[in-house]
Amino acid sequence: MSDALSFMEEDLTCIICCDVFTDPVTLKCSHSLCSECLQRFWTTQEEPQCPVCRKKCSSDEPTKSLAFRALCETFKTRKPTAVSGDVCPLHQETLKLFCFDDKKPICVVCYTSKKHENHKCSPVKEAAGNLKEQVKEKMGRLEVTLADFKKAHESCVEEAELIKEHTSVEESKIKKEFEKLYRFLREEEEKRIGALRKEMQNRDEKLKARMEDLSAQMSDLSERTATLWKHLEAENITFLQNYRDALKKFKHPSSPDLTPEMEEFQHHPIQTLIFTTWARMQNLVEQPPVTLDPDTASDKLRVSQDCTSVQYMQNKIKVSDIPERLYVGVLASEGFSSGLHCWDVEVGDNDHWTLGVVGETVNRKKLYKMDPMRRFWCFRYVDGRYKKGHKPARDIDDDDDDDERPSIIRLQLDFYKGQLRFIDPFRNRILCSYEGGFPERVFPYFCTGDLSTPLNVFPANQQQQ
Repeated sequence: MSDALSFMEEDLTCIICCDVFTDPVTLKCSHSLCSECLQRFWTTQEEPQCPVCRKKCSSDEPTKSLAFRALCETFKTRKPTAVSGDVCPLHQETLKLFCFDDKKPICVVCYTSKKHENHKCSPVKEAAGNLKEQVKEKMGRLEVTLADFKKAHESCVEEAELIKEHTSVEESKIKKEFEKLYRFLREEEEKRIGALRKEMQNRDEKLKARMEDLSAQMSDLSERTATLWKHLEAENITFLQNYRDALKKFKHPSSPDLTPEMEEFQHHPIQTLIFTTWARMQNLVEQPPVTLDPDTASDKLRVSQDCTSVQYMQNKIKVSDIPERLYVGVLASEGFSSGLHCWDVEVGDNDHWTLGVVGETVNRKKLYKMDPMRRFWCFRYVDGRYKKGHKPARDIDDDDDDDERPSIIRLQLDFYKGQLRFIDPFRNRILCSYEGGFPERVFPYFCTGDLSTPLNVFPANQQQQ
């Protein structure tokens, strides 16, 4: 029906005003025009002629046809009902313009009204062409973002597979070693595997949650893209009428991180795991060497694979927040509640270090003043000054006889005497000491804030051989 009306409108349209004839007249050449349009055209000519074929007209032209006029008037009254989408609902005029301020098509009467005064408007065809190009450009950016989400999702899938492989390999190693150690070590085996699976499960859950989020955003973007394609394929008027709603679908999501930072796997030799477990069995290991426990290291300290060195990192390391982990520093694997113990620490040119022992029951999630009242017995070197806990160590800083800093600090712990000494082994001098005993089991403590020089731990005298 609309196509038939469209063809009929072409036959009833004046070539001068491009609208359905008003008070139509017909020339002898059979061409019809609006009476007013024809008279206006003839005022621009030296002699009357047809605007269509340029044939000269005589004085008895044009002629009016009441039937033709009635037909045009009838068509005008019926046209809005037949093609309502192309007609202004307020003025029953054809929608020939598009208002960029209000983002909707309007008629000529709307354009001349106060409501659209000083608004930027263009013909429907021109506006539709320009806006479709803008929509295509924005859709291109959305499609690029969708591709980024797909890449991020694929990265998560690969990471999930790596986690599964890593879990399987670690379980095999742990089971193989623990088979050597009878009932006590079998209990330790279950505990270690449980901790490993819990850590891997937490990571896997995080990845699954991220994958689900990416999938949801991908689905949303796909649906929005499909809807926008439908808008682009629609007729110009329909497209422009829905343009405001289409703009809402261009809310641009933030691009996903294509290489999300994942928690780093803490690879430590299996023998270190076995030793730290074995050390918990009293009287089986006599005077074990001091080694570092990676599970206690704070998130800016990296423990070496052989657990004898600790390095300060500029950026935080992704580690699980387990109860054993310190807020600052790292502890040895084995604590002492009796006997005489001695270990050396190579500080070298490190200009920010702390050494000593810490009580077993200290709150590991807080930062305390380092003094015996808070179960910290520490010796420090910070900003070119030695400190006993948080107080200056005046005897060392005021010593002008030897300006060379010791590169090795020996810690000598006599639990029975309640004594802890910090010694320069090469000059055989005591740098700092604590007396008065220890109310509980203590663990060797280490901390560094120097990016360039790590702290290295040795059994006493080994580095001098």
